[in-house]
Amino acid sequence: MADITVLRADITTLDVEAIVNAANRQLAGGGGVDGAIHHAAGPELSAACQRLRETTLPDGLPTGQSVATTAGRMPAKWVIHTVGPVWAKTIDKSDQLASCYRTSLQVADDIGARTIAFPTISAGVYGYPIDEATRIAVKTCQQTTTKVETIYLVAFNAEAEAGYRAALKEK
Repeated sequence: MADITVLRADITTLDVEAIVNAANRQLAGGGGVDGAIHHAAGPELSAACQRLRETTLPDGLPTGQSVATTAGRMPAKWVIHTVGPVWAKTIDKSDQLASCYRTSLQVADDIGARTIAFPTISAGVYGYPIDEATRIAVKTCQQTTTKVETIYLVAFNAEAEAGYRAALKEK
């Protein structure tokens, strides 16, 4: 099982093999962590995403799925893009959110990454409650068989950090 570490950091500056991007379906960059990653990576990332849209992903990346590109100018070697679900009070989308973590770890295995950093997927503009988003992240990472040795769960604020730490203490 991979070692799971909680960090408060700028994910774009981490010296890991892969960072996960909470992307939109079109891999076009946007707000939050997605915009920060596209900005830090530079034009190489936008070009790689454009190539995916023109070839294998003409309809965009489905929610819960993941794909890798170059990390451009960031210290990481890879960016693994995943599209999280938009939270809805009346519809349980926890399986889609868990799939983001599972498929990202599968892609990490496919590209040979042994270290990976995740943002808190869907907890920003997509509105997923922090406590639920962090619990799903921790449990899915704990339960997914992977060759990844170290998983960093990167908290963007104190609430996310507390959520991760509480979820790690659960049995």
